Amino acid sequence: MTPAARVQAAIEVLDLVIEAARSNGAPADRLIADWFRPRRFAGSGDRRAVRELAYRAIRLCGEIPENGRAAMLQVAAQDEQVAALFDGSRHAPEPIEAGEPVAQAGIAPRWLMERLAASGVAETEAAALLDRAPLDIRVNTLRAGRLSLPEGAERTVAANGWRYPPETRIEQSDAYKSGAIEVQDTGSQLTCEAVAAAPGEAVIDLCAGAGGKTLALAAAMENTGALIACDTDRPRLSRLAPRAERAGASCIETVLLNPGREMEALERFAGKADAVLVDAPCSGTGTWRRNPEARWRLTERQLARYVETQARLLDIAAGLVRPGGRLVFVTCSLLDEEGASQAEGFLARHADWQAQAPTLAAGTPRGAGLRLSPHCDGTDGFFVARFALL
Repeated sequence: MTPAARVQAAIEVLDLVIEAARSNGAPADRLIADWFRPRRFAGSGDRRAVRELAYRAIRLCGEIPENGRAAMLQVAAQDEQVAALFDGSRHAPEPIEAGEPVAQAGIAPRWLMERLAASGVAETEAAALLDRAPLDIRVNTLRAGRLSLPEGAERTVAANGWRYPPETRIEQSDAYKSGAIEVQDTGSQLTCEAVAAAPGEAVIDLCAGAGGKTLALAAAMENTGALIACDTDRPRLSRLAPRAERAGASCIETVLLNPGREMEALERFAGKADAVLVDAPCSGTGTWRRNPEARWRLTERQLARYVETQARLLDIAAGLVRPGGRLVFVTCSLLDEEGASQAEGFLARHADWQAQAPTLAAGTPRGAGLRLSPHCDGTDGFFVARFALL
């Protein structure tokens, strides 16, 4: 593909991403992969270049663009070399016309910027949410043995964390194939450390998903005790078993929950858990580095539903913890509705619980918990709070 053809390809990809954002369709990564699947003439360099152009446009446009061309014109407005490729040649985009609509540059939609500002997130900190994320890994102490890490790693503040440049293909390494390392953001690793899971304990991961945090907890527990991984999403939860086998994590039991009737499957654990992790569904504002188009998808109504779900899950979790046990609440969000305010609401509803601020190697106090952010900590954005049952 010529450089101009790559720009036109990025415009076509962006059309798909924008439509999916409006209709809650597939994520950008999948759409890009699907777009290239029938176009076998495109080499690896073409795919990489188109992907980078598309994501550059996504990161630049705060409000959802009218279409892919408008988004790419914002890139062209800031890059003369890209602008010169709108030349109308074969497979190239048509020349730029005066007065053409150009997507609005910015960090996020206005309503979201207002919510972030109200949550104490300055514009500089918000802008860092759109930086390109590094590749963080966690050494799996259940498999590490004589671990030989691929070259280029730097230590992070997480107990078993290392960091690589974003383009590192860690999945091709022997360490990854053997299960000795797992890809996991440093912030995510730190939230697991907040649980302080110990060998022999009974621990529940109430919103386990595909099990990234569950595997970190299993390693901390040294494969002893009982680790219950729960979720309402059968396909996501089903991915945990092969991951656990690869990681050598044998203390995990999976429990599929019925949405709205979770306690039917959890009744046998009521009042028995030493610790419960609630990594609750949320807006994902802290993960825009990895999913920048997510800020186009989120609506105020969706945010309100997330907040309601989080409160309900916290109340469920409270009934699972034994006296003297602990509950850790995590969201990958920088919005107070899903963080400090949610923690405050929990304490107001449950007089027999008290906040117990986690001691982590990073983070800034926010309400009853800690906030992690790309700008301040070099991690994805998280809120984490820990509560103790009196």
